[in-house]
Amino acid sequence: MAKVCVVMGSDSDLKVMSSCLEALEKFQIPFEVRISSAHRLPEETAELARSAASRGVKVFIAGAGAAAHLAGVIAALTTLPVIAVPLSGSALEGLDALYATVQMPKGVPVATVAIDGAFNAGVLAAQILALHDPELSSKLVHYKKELASQVKEKNRRLQELGYRAYLEQGQTRTN
Repeated sequence: MAKVCVVMGSDSDLKVMSSCLEALEKFQIPFEVRISSAHRLPEETAELARSAASRGVKVFIAGAGAAAHLAGVIAALTTLPVIAVPLSGSALEGLDALYATVQMPKGVPVATVAIDGAFNAGVLAAQILALHDPELSSKLVHYKKELASQVKEKNRRLQELGYRAYLEQGQTRTN
């Protein structure tokens, strides 16, 4: 039974949203993936939101670009937590989607990650689910320790090589 419902407005969103699915897989969280549109399939989107709890869903992750109403519509129709992933790809490079998801009206909250921040949406869903799952909580603690260890190793290499050699070896990455 899926604990997370990952929904996106278009199949073109799957490229970015796949990193969310990778995060959920990393923590072995069952999920379902849907394509639905708040604008083109309003009735189906409403049914998806309303029926989620009966399917065992505990958290929604909604990825949408441009007007990005998908997360807000879902949040209006359920009491389950909704995490929005504002997607780039519009003329405004995702700023429109970001503003649409963070400016929800009082009483209809939507947690929002960075533009194209789908992996973090998966981690946030894991953290929400871990509130009532000690095994998942343990996995998250281990993951955070792995992240810290990676940073320590990068610093060790930087100190060993110096910044010029470190750069020449292509050791840096963005984000």
